[in-house]
Amino acid sequence: MRSFRIGSLFGIPIKLDLTFLLVLPLFAYLIGAQIDSVATILNDGLTAGIDVGAITGGAMPWLLGLAAAVGLFVGVVFHELGHSLTAQRYGFPIESITLWLFGGIAAFSEMPEDWRQELNIAVAGPIVSVLVGVGSYLLFTVTPVSLDGVRFVLGYLAVLNVALAIFNMVPAFPMDGGRVLRALLARNQPYARATQQAASVGKLFAVGMGLFGLFVTFNPLLIGVAFFVYIAASSEAQQVTMKAAFQDVTVGDIMTPANDLHTVEPETTVSTLIQRMFRERHTGYPVIDPNTFEDERLVGLVTLSDAREIEPVERDAYTVEDVMTRDLQTISPGSDAMTAIERMREHDIGRLLVVDSAEHRSADRSRGETPREDDDLVGLISRTDVMTAFDIVQQSGAVAPSGQPRTAD
Repeated sequence: MRSFRIGSLFGIPIKLDLTFLLVLPLFAYLIGAQIDSVATILNDGLTAGIDVGAITGGAMPWLLGLAAAVGLFVGVVFHELGHSLTAQRYGFPIESITLWLFGGIAAFSEMPEDWRQELNIAVAGPIVSVLVGVGSYLLFTVTPVSLDGVRFVLGYLAVLNVALAIFNMVPAFPMDGGRVLRALLARNQPYARATQQAASVGKLFAVGMGLFGLFVTFNPLLIGVAFFVYIAASSEAQQVTMKAAFQDVTVGDIMTPANDLHTVEPETTVSTLIQRMFRERHTGYPVIDPNTFEDERLVGLVTLSDAREIEPVERDAYTVEDVMTRDLQTISPGSDAMTAIERMREHDIGRLLVVDSAEHRSADRSRGETPREDDDLVGLISRTDVMTAFDIVQQSGAVAPSGQPRTAD
């Protein structure tokens, strides 16, 4: 998501995604367009005593719609703060809270695997939403009857925040109710298996919501939520399963060793490089300079994208050194496999160079840095390596890079 920061609460950055700027006026319009029917419901359900005629004239419906929409998203921020502050109490840092098309997202740097912690974190958000709804109702009861617009907004927020809490408790993983379900399932079975089961239930609910929104109410927002839930459930289930599969597996276990790598030298022409890529079916090569220092040293990485920047008629005049990337993402062989996966996902790259050095040996340097004189290329890990290893683990239940089986739940 593309977002920008608007402030912070309790040290947690609050961000707005660009999609929020689209959905806020949409919500304001929908509330304003239905203001008379909503006011009637509030009058019947809360004995609000709102004069419908006083809030439906001129620009008043749209102003009240905007106020209610802003108030609703403020409630969403408080909802996410409930999750975030509870997670922080257990020692899990929160990167940010972002408002976007479908509400709010609290970005956890790490998800708890203790079922009690996840249960408490999951229910904290709905509890806060209920409290916000109760607070709105209390303000509604003390607001003078003459302030019809204010009473409308407060009554609307009282009902919507409670409805938000109830909706979020639907066991559609990864919504709050789905996380509660996973926490309960994880009491008596491995976390990864509980995640798969909760994700299956979540996808079933997502299909049901999508069909209901499409054929019964024709609600585009509900259809969008269903699509998001389905994709998010599948994604998180895969990530948790992969994390379990790669438990205790290091980069060195699944990387392609340096002896098996196809490399190029800086003096190789771009034309020759492309011919090699076509012949060897590789799209990325470590660049090794045999004349650097006493041994061959890693000096860069060149990919098909780099080579394509040169026009075909000029490729004989340019060398790999002219187009290669020197600012590399590297990782040490002792890093765990999931760190490599997260690094590739974070930087949207397909491979990491595995380097070893005195610094790596004394303290694992997992941050990507430009190779230095004492960096030795020991291998390369790519998405293909990761997925091949994952497939083996999934099908056999073990990965044995050094003759020792490792089982994964």
